[in-house]
Amino acid sequence: MTIQKPSIPKGTRDFLPEEMIRRNYIFNTIRKVFEKYAYLPIETPSMENLSTLMGKYGEEGDRLLFKILNSGDFMAGVNFNEGTPYQLAPKICEKGLRYDLTVPFARFVVQHRDKLTFPFKRYQMQPVWRADRPQKGRYREFYQCDVDVIGTKSLLQEVELLQITYEIFEAFKIPIVIKINNRKILSGMAEIIGLPEKITDICVAIDKIDKIGKENVFAELREREIPEEAIVKIEPFFDFSGKNEEKLAFLEDFFAESEIGKKGLEELKTVFAYCQEVGITAPELDITLARGLNYYTGAIFEVKATNATMGSISGGGRYDDLTGIFGLKDMSGVGISYGAERIYDILSECNLFPDEIGAPVKALFLNFGEMEELYALKALTELRKNGIASELYPDKAKIGKQMSYANAKQIPFVIMAGEEEIKDSLFTLKNMETGEQIKTTLREISALIHFRSSING
Repeated sequence: MTIQKPSIPKGTRDFLPEEMIRRNYIFNTIRKVFEKYAYLPIETPSMENLSTLMGKYGEEGDRLLFKILNSGDFMAGVNFNEGTPYQLAPKICEKGLRYDLTVPFARFVVQHRDKLTFPFKRYQMQPVWRADRPQKGRYREFYQCDVDVIGTKSLLQEVELLQITYEIFEAFKIPIVIKINNRKILSGMAEIIGLPEKITDICVAIDKIDKIGKENVFAELREREIPEEAIVKIEPFFDFSGKNEEKLAFLEDFFAESEIGKKGLEELKTVFAYCQEVGITAPELDITLARGLNYYTGAIFEVKATNATMGSISGGGRYDDLTGIFGLKDMSGVGISYGAERIYDILSECNLFPDEIGAPVKALFLNFGEMEELYALKALTELRKNGIASELYPDKAKIGKQMSYANAKQIPFVIMAGEEEIKDSLFTLKNMETGEQIKTTLREISALIHFRSSING
């Protein structure tokens, strides 16, 4: 028999218990904030009909979709000489793994609109898949934590998303900068240079500025048939810097002849005014922020950590008619997504995970033999009834081996009961951090463990 070397696909990962404990800390922290702001949980399938996904993310996004071959004789009746693989994909693949959580959410809203109360506020924390080149901070399978509200055009929702974002990263002790722009600003720029029909090409190119720099963005714009005189007109967008007030003044002059540009400018001013009213730091206006996804129509956000060399750790924006593709017109929504993997990497890199989350098991009963393990088993049952995560070593092994087991799992307390303790209906409790031992009752042990947990938690 040939021995197969165990492996997993590139860009995916297994998670050991310690890693899962830390990941659950991230999910629970984010979930707590979402629910505080009255968002409700939903889930959608890992796979969607390919027709649901295609055409929503732009040409580059479509190429990164994982497509699932039809079951059975999927090649029957397909002439592979009649088109490119991209064109043939829908004929042999009816389903695909979801690329993000927003498009499936739009489908969900339309499909279940009779059961929802609008405006509908939802959160969702599930994996997504992208056929991207794996590298640091970029995976093919990763979790997104999304929060969206749909069914209102109120800019109060943009401000609420900013409040949520500040609160989440404050809880993680990650210093951040939030950047904001408005797709109407970019549409106004395309209008000013006389190329409103090229807005998608312009956004796709500008979205790469942090990765490839200004000159390479200009080169890509030329490849996308943007005339040189148009590039000269938009160059001030890339060179202008200053405070939000100075950028707003620049845009007012730039958009003197663009109604859509003026509208985007007005929306930004409203968001900044609301931020001041609720006492949060206004995001930094970045007039080259594009976010390449096709469905954004209004405010767009991007969040970066200032204490780590990492790309965007969160992003989102407003989409005015994403549900229209599925038959429900004029259902405006806005949302933001937090990348669990990148948050994990920053917390690890900066040593920001709380120490106590590494020890979910609070107590271990040592096993001294048949009579002792029955005595410990009854006590173990009582501790668990009191909400204390605890376990009994399953075998009568050497004490050193059992203690090593407790240390390896970072269990803070070991509980021992031999003939003497059983005779007195007591236990010996050992604090594994200090080495201190006391002989006491189970009730007192329960109180001490709860007290220590409350101090650390």
